[in-house]
Amino acid sequence: MYNKLMQCLRSVREKTDFVPEVALILGSGLGDYADGIEIVDTVDYSDIESFPVSTVPGHRGRFVFGYVEKTPVVIMQGRVHYYEGYDMKDVVLPTRLMGLMGAKKILLTNASGGCNPDFRVGDLMMITDHITTGVPSPLIGPNIDELGLRFPDMSQVYSRRLHQIIRSCAQECGIDLKEGVYVQFTGPNFETPAEVRLARIWGGDTIGMSTACEAIAAHHMGMEVCGISCITNLAAGISKTAITHEEVQETADRVAHVFRELVTKIVVRM
Repeated sequence: MYNKLMQCLRSVREKTDFVPEVALILGSGLGDYADGIEIVDTVDYSDIESFPVSTVPGHRGRFVFGYVEKTPVVIMQGRVHYYEGYDMKDVVLPTRLMGLMGAKKILLTNASGGCNPDFRVGDLMMITDHITTGVPSPLIGPNIDELGLRFPDMSQVYSRRLHQIIRSCAQECGIDLKEGVYVQFTGPNFETPAEVRLARIWGGDTIGMSTACEAIAAHHMGMEVCGISCITNLAAGISKTAITHEEVQETADRVAHVFRELVTKIVVRM
């Protein structure tokens, strides 16, 4: 896997020598965010040797390199999911690759289902912790010693320093920011009411199909991690109607302008 990472890095470096400080993974509804920054270079995933390619509608599938104000960033415009059939090591390969490009900090964003009854559709939630019991760890298998320890501590995956920055930025934006625990399941099916109840028993507030595995991989290699979920739907058993991908996308698009403003403030201060 390390050789594969190096192969991907060489492939990217043949196309750009840009060195980012912050990495950003865009979830549903934020796909157009990268188009509004000062773009220096773009690299399509399909042009990177041995790189997994996203198959999800609405995910553009490229790295965007540039500046958010004066902060040099690399943005994943579309992520790879475990449910697409990739090995978990390939799912987190892009995260690791951005770290090898030079990014020391990462902001993860996603669309998620709200299983906390106090949450409403359209809310934004800062991820304070996560549960990955429903998916395999990306660290299973031989350890990549060049990246991190065999048994990394997970007491504080999400940076408390960045939490303070996110809270301050949300207040300035007038956002009633929620905070809570994100639970990652495999997908692609939405969770059953019983699974949602289980997530609540575990202590989960939102559920989704990405993000936590990427946070583990980033933390493993020493990156400073933070994450924000957009509650695009109420989870099964809480929602009164059937859940659809169209509903998720519609809500994500509706709150995208608020999300974009918050992301910009956070990235500049990270």
